[in-house]
Formats: sequence, structure tokens, C-alpha cells
Amino acid sequence: MWELDHLAVTAPTLTEAADHVAAALGVALGPIGHHSHMGTHNRLVGLGPSDYLEAIAIDPEAPEPAWPRWFRLNEPSAGARLTNWICRVPDLDAALSAAPAGAGLPTALARGDFRWNMAVPEDGRLPFDDCFPALLSWQGGLKPPDRLADSGCRLTRLEVAHPEADRLRPLLRLSDARIEIVPGAPALRATFDTPGGRRRLE
Repeated sequence: MWELDHLAVTAPTLTEAADHVAAALGVALGPIGHHSHMGTHNRLVGLGPSDYLEAIAIDPEAPEPAWPRWFRLNEPSAGARLTNWICRVPDLDAALSAAPAGAGLPTALARGDFRWNMAVPEDGRLPFDDCFPALLSWQGGLKPPDRLADSGCRLTRLEVAHPEADRLRPLLRLSDARIEIVPGAPALRATFDTPGGRRRLE
């Protein structure tokens, strides 16, 4: 089965993305990390022993990659918002064989001590208007939650809205009661229990 790994908030700048997360959840984000392959940088929030959230944007000091960046970061954005959800899978090749066209090509990636293989779409766009999750497989057993401080926030619900929800739902190999696929305009909406009470992130 697939498992929810993390959520991604994107924005034109990392400051905008991080400020959006901090304002929504009322917690501080961790230090900046860099993805040399994609020319992006991020900041993370730990959501307990297995989940986390990242604010991510183009790194203006990194070289421009020769391929589209993930999460449509090469495309114009009106501001910061929750744009993607990412699932970890035990076998990335097997998961991709059952995934819809455009789910991505296996790509070996690294950031510091972390190593993972991720399905990266050739055009940066995931199926179902990015409502289909990005898929990854961690290598070596180390994952970001192993190193992140616990923010005290817990994801209680992830609502994935899409007009073809009935077609999307059976493609997902998930058994996570927090995730609900609903009909509607493409959008992700997340609800959290936080030290400051129930909060919502979109």
C-alpha cells in the first residue's frame, strides 16, 4: 500500500511559501534545504513520526535546470498555496506501472543525508491537474521526519477535490482514513490539530 509522505506548499518565493504555512498553522518552519537537481529550496515542518509538510520554491541562486521543475514551479503562480501531496511507495517501478500516464519517470535524488527515488513528470505536471500524488521511495531507511522536531501539529484530514473524483479514487492504493477524494474544482484542502487549535491550510 501507499502511505502519505508529505504535503507541499509552493509559491514564487520560499519566504512567501513559508509565511503561508506559518500563518496557517501557527508554528515555525525548519532551516532551508536545497535540491540541486531541481534548482529549488525548501523549509519543513514535522507533523509527527511519519508525516511532514514542506514549503518549496525556486532557488534564485541555483543554476537553471535543463528540465521542468517539479510541482509546476516553472509556471506563473498567483501566490502561496497547498498544491501537491506526495506518497511513499514500497516499489516505485511497480507503483508507476499501475499509475496513469504522466505520473513521472523514476529519478534518483539526494539532499544532504537523504536519498530517494521519485517519479518526476517530464513536463512538471502530475495527472488529474496535480490531484494525483507524486510518488517516491526513500532509500537507506532515513526520512525527514526522523530528523525533524515535532511541531505538535497533526494532519486530521486531506481533501482532494477534482471533477473526475470517481475516476481518480480507484487509482490510489491508499488506506488512510484522513484522505478523502471529493468532486469539485481541482484543489487540496488540509485540516490540522495544532497547539493553537484546529487549523486549515489551502
